[in-house]
Amino acid sequence: MSDHPLSSSHRPAERPLAPAGLKLKAKLERLYFGEDRRARRFRYGLIAFDLATIAVFLLASVAREEWWMVPLDLAVATVMAADFAARLWIEPDRRRHLMSLATIADIAVIISLLLPALVDNLGFLRIARALRLLRSYHLLRDLRSESLWFRCNEEFVTRALNLLVFILVVTSVVYVTQNDVNPGIRTYIDALYFTITTLTTTGFGDITLQGPGGRLLSVAIMVVGVSLFLRLLQVIFRPAKVRFECPDCALLLHDLDAVHCKGCGRVLPIRDEGLS
Repeated sequence: MSDHPLSSSHRPAERPLAPAGLKLKAKLERLYFGEDRRARRFRYGLIAFDLATIAVFLLASVAREEWWMVPLDLAVATVMAADFAARLWIEPDRRRHLMSLATIADIAVIISLLLPALVDNLGFLRIARALRLLRSYHLLRDLRSESLWFRCNEEFVTRALNLLVFILVVTSVVYVTQNDVNPGIRTYIDALYFTITTLTTTGFGDITLQGPGGRLLSVAIMVVGVSLFLRLLQVIFRPAKVRFECPDCALLLHDLDAVHCKGCGRVLPIRDEGLS
């Protein structure tokens, strides 16, 4: 979802639209950028669809020979293409939008869905939809305003999501690159098992990646994944903090019941939800 506010101050010059086109564009802008309950439900629906596309990829790894996979891929691609076109139409800065990581991921996913003959080579790109989850300013704003639990646990949720996205993407890469050459990785579950054992440094040794590329991938999983895993553990086990930047010393994290800044002693007007 786009991070740009609903503003027309920097929109490029466009051809005048017919009244029906203007009404449709205004309706889409309200849905994607608005603050009412209908717009929030629409954005939650988009996140549910992103999760569904991930589920389709997981299903494809075990049912790719079934006849109904191609129609399912085409149906998902149609919905994604419509969503992509709508975002591009209402986006104030289209060039910046096209260069964003989420947009590039969407294009790659649509291509992988429309080319069934290349599923084995491009299918893993579908998991790139996971990169969209909780990456929207609008979605984060919606969750903060509607969920007290999310406001109190936002740091834990975002770091857990970062770790989950990393696991999904890496598992997909392991599965696609090793499925045809590694007898130990025949299903997505095998790839997930290897990723988790490597991530946790358990390393049972019953599955190893083949070739120099596989070894380099194992190193990347251990270096990047373990750091994400440790950061998540820090959030879980360290004392709870509230995020509020001190105007004087810029200290960001404070105790839940803090009245003064520990860095400079300034009185802090931290909003209290009544949980401390």
